[in-house]
Amino acid sequence: MMVVILIAGLAAGLVFANLDGDPHRAAQSEAKRLAGALEHAAALAQWRSETLGVSAEGRGYRFWRRDANDRWVPVADDDLLAPRLLPGDLTITPVNYAGAPVAPDAILPFRASGRNEPYTLRLLLPGGSVTLYADPLNRVGYAMTTDAGAGK
Repeated sequence: MMVVILIAGLAAGLVFANLDGDPHRAAQSEAKRLAGALEHAAALAQWRSETLGVSAEGRGYRFWRRDANDRWVPVADDDLLAPRLLPGDLTITPVNYAGAPVAPDAILPFRASGRNEPYTLRLLLPGGSVTLYADPLNRVGYAMTTDAGAGK
């Protein structure tokens, strides 16, 4: 019985190590996590009747809210919207908002009305990228590109 448990544990460890070491899987997993957080932020902005936003630069991303003085302050009361550092060699950059290019340090807003502009973010990894895109109905999807020229 102990031998079977030991073998099962070793097999599970190897599977986990192989999944964790694949940058494409890590990027896809991170894209799925971020897509869920973006949809949550858009829904929360409507539900709470407040303006939220997201910024993405370099090694991580962060969610923001507009305060009473119309300044952006970090979201601190929602674990799903906590600042996130990306694993491994992943980096993130905003690509566009409402069809126009945006600055790397831009905060993309989610309006309380729920009527948001489409936007695109890109996760970059060695040998590929994952593009996250949101439509005006706040649905977020993603597509992976694995060629060497992706993200340039």
